[in-house]
Amino acid sequence: MTDLVTEAVNSEVPSFSTLGLAPELLRSLTDSGYTTPTPIQLQAIPVALAGGDLMAGAQTGTGKTAAFALPLLQKLLPLANSSTSPAKHPVRALILTPTRELAIQVEESVKAYAKHTQLRSLVVYGGVDIRTQTPHLKTGIEVLVATPGRLLDHIEQKTLQLGQVQMLVLDEADRMLDMGFMPDLRRILALLPKQRQNLMFSATFSNEIKKLADEFLTKPQLIEVARSNATNDNVTQKVYQVAQSDKEALLIQLLKQADAKQVIIFTKTKITASRLSRSLIKEGIIADAIHGDKTQQERIKALDAFKAGTVTALVATDVAARGLDISELPMVINYEIPSAPEDYVHRIGRTGRAGALGVAISFVSDDEEKYLIEIEKLIKRQIPKETVALDKPAARSRTTHAKTATHSKTSYQDKAQDAAPTRRPAKQKSSDPWFDKPYEPTSQPPQNDVTRTFSGKKKPVAALLGGLPASK
Repeated sequence: MTDLVTEAVNSEVPSFSTLGLAPELLRSLTDSGYTTPTPIQLQAIPVALAGGDLMAGAQTGTGKTAAFALPLLQKLLPLANSSTSPAKHPVRALILTPTRELAIQVEESVKAYAKHTQLRSLVVYGGVDIRTQTPHLKTGIEVLVATPGRLLDHIEQKTLQLGQVQMLVLDEADRMLDMGFMPDLRRILALLPKQRQNLMFSATFSNEIKKLADEFLTKPQLIEVARSNATNDNVTQKVYQVAQSDKEALLIQLLKQADAKQVIIFTKTKITASRLSRSLIKEGIIADAIHGDKTQQERIKALDAFKAGTVTALVATDVAARGLDISELPMVINYEIPSAPEDYVHRIGRTGRAGALGVAISFVSDDEEKYLIEIEKLIKRQIPKETVALDKPAARSRTTHAKTATHSKTSYQDKAQDAAPTRRPAKQKSSDPWFDKPYEPTSQPPQNDVTRTFSGKKKPVAALLGGLPASK
């Protein structure tokens, strides 16, 4: 009887083996340490395996990549080929992502899941020499992960063909629209075969997303495992109300007090990200910045150092809000909260991933209150507001000195009081007495001096200068 009860309980625990996945894929999942599928995976994988179009929404960090990568690989397994001929490995699945970082991460996952199969994958993105990607494309690949712009570059150079694509995945669709990729998407869709399976995944659903779904999905099944635009319950959110001028001091204080090993700090602008990372380094905090002005190699190097733990604080603009998958990232700090409330959801989604706990702290100044109100409306909850005693003697002394200096220049009287008396050094006498003599004008001009004499008659001007030719 006890064995029957145990068996019944165990049968209720979901596992990947119950989803009908091939042994090769299950072996890869075991190698990666995955045993229990997430809610989005449980619902999306059977629908995708059945061959229908899918419109799926879930909180970021809940396993959307495996939800589309696993069924995609499963459906391509019959076409896997050990031949070295490129003709035997045409592009059969296309995965589009909005950012380079997300594209790299997705392709890494695809490669890990397919490592016990003969399927090949490749990622192409902008920011690097396109000629480095072309040789890999020519060897033939079944699964292509790409950003829209670079994909169109390859199409124009005729380095790849999309005529045999059977599956299209649009990852982070809402971000695609935010970044203005809609024209590129339409061009790409026009080049794909009409008969194909479409999977669209997004962390948020908006009216624009629904319009996009109507354009390229055919009778899609809607799956939404969490309330739209919700934040992860594993993330503890808090707000510090602080003056803009005090944010840097508060950040340094929090990082030192928490002894944070890994934290992503989000800013609005590239300039702020660079400046802030330099300030943290001066305070003894190992930091780096990633933003749009960094080359792809610089961004990858910074991300690798952050993942390896050699960089403690990664200061980033929203270019990193999507696609960063740092296992068990403990903390995210919004140095400046985003003006678009959806970006807040994606930023704090970098922590609390895959069931882990996380903390999301936001610094909010008076002029940012309006953005906080919109964020709370979107996530349908109020974020607790906390205060902290700011200990920044050095910063205060500098500020006080600056204010004193400003106020001391408000009147000429203050300027005179502030000016310290100075004594000019005594003029030294020249060693040559000739230089000490007073100026005495000469009675006759020097012989080589140029003198001008004027007569009553004007001299003729040369014809080249606009005058009349001189008479002979």
